Amino acid sequence: MKRVIDISEEVLENLYKGKRVEGAMRCNELTGEVTFRAYRRKSRSGMHRDRLVCQLENGWLKESPTRLKFFNSVKKDLGIPMTQVVMERELKTAMHEAEVERILENY
Repeated sequence: MKRVIDISEEVLENLYKGKRVEGAMRCNELTGEVTFRAYRRKSRSGMHRDRLVCQLENGWLKESPTRLKFFNSVKKDLGIPMTQVVMERELKTAMHEAEVERILENY
């Protein structure tokens, strides 16, 4: 017994290229047709990577298309007052680098 499966041209091209295609196969009870519909997922190759603005002593500052991302990690052994001083210094350094970067972009 042979069955015909309805597959779009795009999915067929991807299969010929040896790519893996994820989707759902359905059978219509009235007509008996079997159809395959591929999931429409974004490829990972198109994902935007964050750009490193500056590497800090205990972290980093990165820029994405919509956000500035600041990360800082300090050992607990320093104590609360010293941790606060270190984090504030790192934040000031990161913001200074962001301002310089913005000025250079507009230059």
